[in-house]
Amino acid sequence: MNYRVLGKTGLKVSEIGFGGEWLERHPEEESIELMKYASEKGINIIDCWMPDPKSRDIIGKAMKGNREKWFGSTWQNGQYVRTRDMKHVKPAFEDLLTRLQTDYIDIGMIHFVDTVEDWNDLQDSPFLKYVLEMKEKGVIHHTGMSSHDPKTAAMAVKSGLIEMLLFSVNPAFDMLPSGQDLGKLLEEGYQYDNQLAGINAERADLYKLCEEYNVGITVMKGFAGGRLFDEKRSPFGVRLTPNQCIHYALTRPGVVSV
Repeated sequence: MNYRVLGKTGLKVSEIGFGGEWLERHPEEESIELMKYASEKGINIIDCWMPDPKSRDIIGKAMKGNREKWFGSTWQNGQYVRTRDMKHVKPAFEDLLTRLQTDYIDIGMIHFVDTVEDWNDLQDSPFLKYVLEMKEKGVIHHTGMSSHDPKTAAMAVKSGLIEMLLFSVNPAFDMLPSGQDLGKLLEEGYQYDNQLAGINAERADLYKLCEEYNVGITVMKGFAGGRLFDEKRSPFGVRLTPNQCIHYALTRPGVVSV
């Protein structure tokens, strides 16, 4: 396994990360063994944004006894709903720590910042103050943010607030400009505009900006939900391989882990 430094966090993380989404769909024992297997192969970073309790319990049990080997990036804006209402956020975060059987999170993620309005609303909000308070207390060691929009992500990078960025990177998404509904790529029958060619300038600039500001990128949706592996569903009309998608993401400036 190869390792890279995750931007300003200084954490040395594996190029291949563990995406913890949908763990709850599998038997608990199987999911726990899967995480342990990943650790044995040198994977040491896990992303867990899902709000369901089962996934969080699985991760906690799998990390028990070797918590120090895992770097966790997780934060959910409420237990079952998208919200920044503090009456939901605080108990949800406390429940998260309990289920993960830990007293700290390596990377506290601020999720769902996908528009300029989202970013502006976050400023001077009770939510952000709580994140920074948890960081000051050492409950959160580093701050990160997730976004699907390059314009919004660039604003966050320039602000100096975040130390790493969770961003959607793959050959298909990289052709689209800001403001596009990336979810459409996962829908049946979606076809690309034939005029699209090469990487979108805003996305290319974002990756270079992250490299310049030392904000490490961890990649989500590297396979576009698996659609890129199916020539009938791929917007390119041909299937790509997992290795091609991973190689593509890891060769973007600023990218540290997929």
